[in-house]
Amino acid sequence: MASSSGKSFLGRFGVHIAVLVFVAIWTIPTLGILVSSLRDKDQLIVSGWWTALSTSSQTEAGRTDAADKQVEKDGKFHIMGNLFGAGDARTITAFGTKAQQPTQYEAGAVADLGDGVTLQVNDDGSYVMSSPKAFEGSRGQRVYFSASSPPRFTTDNYQTVLFSEGIGRSFINSLTVTIPATIIPILIAAYAAYALAWMRFPGRALLIAVIIGLLVVPLQMSLIPLLKLYNGVGLFFGVPAKTYLGIWLAHTGFGLPFAIYLLRSYIAGLPREIMESARIDGASDFEIFVKIVLPLSFPVLASFAIFQFLWVWNDLLVAMVFLGSGSDQLVLTGKLNALLGSRGGDWEILTTSAFVTIIVPLIVFFSLQRYFVRGLLAGSVKGG
Repeated sequence: MASSSGKSFLGRFGVHIAVLVFVAIWTIPTLGILVSSLRDKDQLIVSGWWTALSTSSQTEAGRTDAADKQVEKDGKFHIMGNLFGAGDARTITAFGTKAQQPTQYEAGAVADLGDGVTLQVNDDGSYVMSSPKAFEGSRGQRVYFSASSPPRFTTDNYQTVLFSEGIGRSFINSLTVTIPATIIPILIAAYAAYALAWMRFPGRALLIAVIIGLLVVPLQMSLIPLLKLYNGVGLFFGVPAKTYLGIWLAHTGFGLPFAIYLLRSYIAGLPREIMESARIDGASDFEIFVKIVLPLSFPVLASFAIFQFLWVWNDLLVAMVFLGSGSDQLVLTGKLNALLGSRGGDWEILTTSAFVTIIVPLIVFFSLQRYFVRGLLAGSVKGG
């Protein structure tokens, strides 16, 4: 008995550890994307997201004012100013006048530039350059400095992405594709699943076998033939090739085999007594389906809706083939792919765009997650 209890405890402990590992694998990258999307652009370039709450240091270059700003005092000529703009909270720790030695002097020290010329740069960015002779030239002295910055967070990245980068339009395009492409397969598959589970007709077993066989057909193999078929039918009826209707039908076709298989397994496991009692009371198949089967099947419908929504939302291949790449049709994944190709160094744009992409699937998943496990267990109970 003690040995059995020990094994049970170890089993539960192992499950908890596995769940913790999976949660960490999912949560840490997501948290990193969120934090990076809210960070200041300059800080994001020089340090990782895990340092977002600490002070960051960065080497930069500035220039003093030109000779026309000099003033004469006590027999010397001085140029005074500040390397920072108004409201800048950075702190200079070291400075230099050569690119090879950008931190040669500590902040506040007086640097000897030769010929009696000195330069003092303070930690707040203020400087004083002095010379026994009048300064000449139209350009100031180049100054390199290392500045530490307190953590800075901003929502400007989201304003740029949503209103300046075309992501907002692509976001609407993705919703236009995803919502109908999720609802249509559910409507068709629910009727088909009920028929295959509780109605008897010739060829039923063969049809079930064909549907199961379609689950293993690669999408890439059927993509081009399906596109040719759609274009041929569309040309006959005068329907343009690159339309939302085409991609809705494509996603419906690709999602139906799994939808029918999953829904049939669940619906077939519903109590036979309920169905028989309804038939004795004179209910038709349509009434049984609408009043009994659909309410009882909501967990599996929600489970498939999560799968289908996530797949369609993150799809790029089908969208590019059936919808095109125009600005009024490009989906969110396509826009992100374009940003990644043309602006691979703008991390604040990429991380913000990535979080905008995942926020909708997260909302859908957490809204329906209580039905997710119940839906995944579809078919575990023996049915008709």
